[in-house]
Amino acid sequence: MQKLFAHAGNYKYLTIASWILSAVSALIALLPFYDIWRIMQEVVLAAPDYSKAQNLSGLGWSAVGFALLSMIIYICALLCSHIAAFHVQANMRSTLMRHILTLPMGFMDSEGSGKIRKIVNESTAATETYLAHQMPDKAGAMATPVGLLVLLVAFDWKLGLLSLVPVVLAFLIMGAMTGQRMKDKMTEYQNALEEMSSEAVEYVRGIPVVKTFGQSVFSFKRFQTSIKNYEKWTISYTKDLRMPMVLYTTIINAVFSVLIATAFFFTASDAYLLNLLFYIIITPIITVTLNKIMFASENQMIVADALERIDGIL
Repeated sequence: MQKLFAHAGNYKYLTIASWILSAVSALIALLPFYDIWRIMQEVVLAAPDYSKAQNLSGLGWSAVGFALLSMIIYICALLCSHIAAFHVQANMRSTLMRHILTLPMGFMDSEGSGKIRKIVNESTAATETYLAHQMPDKAGAMATPVGLLVLLVAFDWKLGLLSLVPVVLAFLIMGAMTGQRMKDKMTEYQNALEEMSSEAVEYVRGIPVVKTFGQSVFSFKRFQTSIKNYEKWTISYTKDLRMPMVLYTTIINAVFSVLIATAFFFTASDAYLLNLLFYIIITPIITVTLNKIMFASENQMIVADALERIDGIL
């Protein structure tokens, strides 16, 4: 973040504001679920004489109001983050291009124009995506568990702890997908992609020679080798993530099944069933939150790699 803020100037305060607004939005987004549970409570307790349920309309509009308020605040957060992210991206590209203009021509020949173009365009674009989308989502994803812990413990601490067991397992699996080993794999993948992009530019420039002498793509050994390397690292990266991702997706979507399975071991009183309904309603938020954290962690590795490549030019 220090490297990104160095290119942000005063717009870094908009980035910080986007984090705060996103966190507030995430906390407010939990309130409609409480209102929905209150509606279900009114209906269950009033059965079979449903005319006793008097507050359904008020609770329904309250849920709608909190949902709209959360959306408006989140839109404001995205506006702040996008304005700051676009300025960071523009400043980074301007700095890179001004520096490249001062370099000798031999630098372009040794590094390859395709590689330089990829760093200038795609590496700076990665920082824009991270600041504009991933960072606000990460801030909201970090605030959501705080609100969830309060709600989970407030109703039934036993069910609350049970619903958090899959979360702990998901975090352990996430660590396997975002550790140092996967960071090295990401670097190798980006290197292969960068090399292939550079050689592709050189190949396109040599097309007139290919047409003149009737050669094929296989005459460009370096281009062919770069394609093979990209295939190798892409398949390796995908295979390494396949099983952890399957387990992670299964676990985070199975929170409610754990709650239902344990329901058979507790007394099926009205209060317990109402609490169980609340946990079943709120568990999808856990899934969404964990997905946001996972994608933010992945993009953090991509941005760290992009900044290292930008520093390599500067």
